[in-house]
Amino acid sequence: MNAVRRGGLGLVAWLAGIVFFLPIAWMALTSFHSEEDAATNPPSFGAAFTLDGYREFFGMDGGASPWPSLINSTAASVSSTLLVLVLALPAAYALSIRPVKRWTDVLFFFLSTKMLPVVAGLLPIYLFARNTGLLDNIWLLVVLYTSMNLPIAVWMLQSFLSEVPTAVVEAAKVDGARLPTVLARVVAPMALPGIAATALICFIFSWNELLFARVLTGVVAETAPVFLTGFITSQGLFLAKVCAASLVISLPVLAAGFAAQDKLIQGLSLGAVK
Repeated sequence: MNAVRRGGLGLVAWLAGIVFFLPIAWMALTSFHSEEDAATNPPSFGAAFTLDGYREFFGMDGGASPWPSLINSTAASVSSTLLVLVLALPAAYALSIRPVKRWTDVLFFFLSTKMLPVVAGLLPIYLFARNTGLLDNIWLLVVLYTSMNLPIAVWMLQSFLSEVPTAVVEAAKVDGARLPTVLARVVAPMALPGIAATALICFIFSWNELLFARVLTGVVAETAPVFLTGFITSQGLFLAKVCAASLVISLPVLAAGFAAQDKLIQGLSLGAVK
């Protein structure tokens, strides 16, 4: 019975993986078709492959180059993720290893900042950016992405750091280590899987963010998701080009997730088994 149960659970897991992978496989297949073949209904799986969609995306046929947008997305996502970790790690330390008074209220306050819909703060932020000359500025996005991801990072790191033995921290302090040294050389290495999982999630959220980037940027600070919306024109939806652009823009996130998958699994399962 145990073998049958394990086999059934394995089959369900495989089916779930295939269901989640099918849209990505369909997008990848469509990106190598011409617009005529991509627009057929039902889709033509045996159509000839072409790189026209990728040439259009990379501006080889006279279109706009995506590299400035990709560089902006990379700069905003990486910078905001690093800032989030620098700010969230001491906060999580204070809420877990050295808990402050009424630390549950502090965690609820962090969570309450996510209860306001993002669109509700769009107009005040736009007016502030316009009056301060920060429109179309990549550093404004860095600050916004940091503030958006900080509550999630504090919540995640707090649960990860609560698994760090306090005896190790006390031993480091007895040896004369100060708080920055404790965080960098004791806490961070022990909570590395949780930190990696938090960083990956914050990076994905920042990379995929569209609303603020669409409203607050123009040409100089345009990000990759905003560049992607340029393929939807009044002439119609160019499906093959959109699929090619979507696949290329998704590659950094997929690569980061694949490279850190072991740390991500360890971090998300940290503390699950006592």
